[in-house]
Amino acid sequence: MNQILATEKLYVTPELKRKRVIYKVEFFLSIFLICLLFSYYVYAEYDRNKTAEVSQEILAQLEYNKEDTTVKKADNDVIVVILNKEEEDKHTEERNTRPNIDTATYTSKDGVKYTTESVLKIPKIGIEYPVLSETSPDLLYVSINKYWGPEPNEVGNYCIVGHYYESGIMFGKLHKLKNGDIAELTDLSGRKIKYQVYDKYVVEPTDTSCTSQMTNGKKELTLITCTNYGKQRLVVKLREV
Repeated sequence: MNQILATEKLYVTPELKRKRVIYKVEFFLSIFLICLLFSYYVYAEYDRNKTAEVSQEILAQLEYNKEDTTVKKADNDVIVVILNKEEEDKHTEERNTRPNIDTATYTSKDGVKYTTESVLKIPKIGIEYPVLSETSPDLLYVSINKYWGPEPNEVGNYCIVGHYYESGIMFGKLHKLKNGDIAELTDLSGRKIKYQVYDKYVVEPTDTSCTSQMTNGKKELTLITCTNYGKQRLVVKLREV
């Protein structure tokens, strides 16, 4: 009996004790790091959504967005607004008090100023965001940005970039669009034009051919976001209908 106990004690060496302590430290350290990373993810998601709320704050200030001023393209390619006389008079009066068609500057609750020039709405994926007039890393956290092109709803290729988020905000659901789906772009005069998806493809980050202004006199939209974990870019092309 004593020999067995002595043998068992013999196996519990200082080296073994040291390893046990190391294993315990590593185990608790792993748990701590997992909790830390999870907390960081939760905070990052909260901060991201909080920043994105500014876009809805800006959107709320664009009162024209609540009106139905849809425009249609006539056979002679002239844009006409479908309004009766009473609505037309009201529309004209309100247009005189609206921001300039090019851009409008809004100050958020935290005092930061943002310049907006249009609003993009895509019913299929349930998004509606103001298009900020410039592109920068900071602005991309707030809303979608104009990347290149003419004034909104003018002849040419109006290019918009936005972050891809797994939560679906910004351009997180852009990959769900298919040919035939509709997007609406409203400029700051209240003019709303519908665009239809006609192509969708993936390019390398260095490929900017999708921003070409060769549209054969048509009005087009190009929507761009990240894909494949940021290694490539998803491009969705739309044309006025």
